[in-house]
Amino acid sequence: MTTTLAFPVLLRLIEERSSAFRAVVASAPSLDVQVPTCPEWTLFDLAEHIGDGRRAWAATVAAGPAPAKSAAEGAPAAPREREALTAWLAESTRQLLDALREAGPDRGCWTWWGASQSPRTCGAVARHQLQQLAVHTYDAQITVGAPEPLPADVALDGVEEFLYTCVATPSAWPHKSTSFDFHAAEGHSWRLTVDGDGARSTRIPAPGTTSAAADEGPDAVGVSVRGTASELVLFVYDRITADSLRIEGDAGLFDLLRAWEPEE
Repeated sequence: MTTTLAFPVLLRLIEERSSAFRAVVASAPSLDVQVPTCPEWTLFDLAEHIGDGRRAWAATVAAGPAPAKSAAEGAPAAPREREALTAWLAESTRQLLDALREAGPDRGCWTWWGASQSPRTCGAVARHQLQQLAVHTYDAQITVGAPEPLPADVALDGVEEFLYTCVATPSAWPHKSTSFDFHAAEGHSWRLTVDGDGARSTRIPAPGTTSAAADEGPDAVGVSVRGTASELVLFVYDRITADSLRIEGDAGLFDLLRAWEPEE
């Protein structure tokens, strides 16, 4: 199973995760229940965030490399009535997908990430949009007591997308140089290295393989974490705790990583 998804597959999975999110909204006993993983939001607030955000990114993609003007001006607000809300959410997704299809994966696009390992293209935006929708669908599901693991193909791409987009930076790591290994049970692994040159990630051989043997010495990494790809994504996005995973080495390094605020 590959960890990088083709553009048409990204678009299909965005629609699938959006549909799963709408299904929760349609069936939830109440839209005013608090979201455990986003405690400042109700389920309605989460739905509003999903819809407004997809419309904003649709406008951003359409604008190309230049920052888009506010998509909120003149846009319809999220309706409180449930059936109208699910229709509004579907329209938000449609606008995003239409913009992405029109642009194609290689066209330049404004992004909030700058000097990362992810390009500033519409394809990279689609990749990140899928992860936002996947994690927020989990948020919605856990709110109604029915959490489901992220689909394996979504989650495998999500581990790498998080490392390449949300962590990579040329800003110097303010602590002793070290590395973090992420091992997915599905057979893929990544190493995040942090030092004076910043943070960057690479794919590495899975544990137990011949090519990995020379890289598994006691001093090779500061900490390693193992779990399913879904568990790894939910862990790095602070949706589940370390207790759900197998961690070897200095677990406190994750606290340093979360507290780090790079300048770039």
